[in-house]
Amino acid sequence: MPELLLTAALTVLIYMTAVFLLAQLLRNNAIVDVAWGLGFIVVTAVLFAARPGLFPAKVLVAGLVLVWGLRLAAHILRRNLGKPEDFRYAAMRRKWGRAVRVKAFFFIFMFQGLLMLVVSLPITVVLGAPARPLAFLDVAGAAVFAAGFLYEVVGDLQLAAHVRDPANKGRLMTRGLWATTRHPNYFGEALLWWGIGLIALSSSGGWIAPLGPLTITLFLVFVSGVPLLERKYAGRPDWEAYKARTPMFVPRFPKRRPDGPGGTGA
Repeated sequence: MPELLLTAALTVLIYMTAVFLLAQLLRNNAIVDVAWGLGFIVVTAVLFAARPGLFPAKVLVAGLVLVWGLRLAAHILRRNLGKPEDFRYAAMRRKWGRAVRVKAFFFIFMFQGLLMLVVSLPITVVLGAPARPLAFLDVAGAAVFAAGFLYEVVGDLQLAAHVRDPANKGRLMTRGLWATTRHPNYFGEALLWWGIGLIALSSSGGWIAPLGPLTITLFLVFVSGVPLLERKYAGRPDWEAYKARTPMFVPRFPKRRPDGPGGTGA
């Protein structure tokens, strides 16, 4: 396990450094968001090669990461293609001035690399463990992953359809899954990682696996994701009304459909 963790760390370091260099060429640090999902695929592929041999749990985890990572990267690339640098990274660029490259390397790319290393702990555990048959937790974990993945994908699709409709310009997204939580895509993201964490619990050293999903959940709820978008819309009357009736993160299905048309560009 320590040897495989070191391999994962070196892989992440090389990968995120390469992404940083590409971002400087493009003058767009937001490409790190596209690189996020792909990075887990790279880590999984390297660890898979470092510990050859197939067994069901290993193939299951690798398959889930591949499906999730490709879908997320394609979604973010399609959303950002042809647009200026995301407002979050543009604000950092203005704030950091001449020191933007050095600070971006450490505070954006290396920080996300460290986060990637911790979140991928369940992957490292499963791919580094001895071969084993499928267990109950593997099936349960796959089911939890599927629920989270669907929540994220459907939430993204609903928001994309809303944004494409000119009639919804400036309106908050409050329908569909967005009526059950203000951030269905982030909730789905956290939930699917808990699914992968459950799969890892049946492997040797699996006790450390929950640190991965716990880290991404706390990060989404308290650091990036939710807080940034909540601050962006704070004070708007329609947002405050939406906020009053809709849970922030964990879904609650409303008894009736919220009044009026909806849509957040979040």
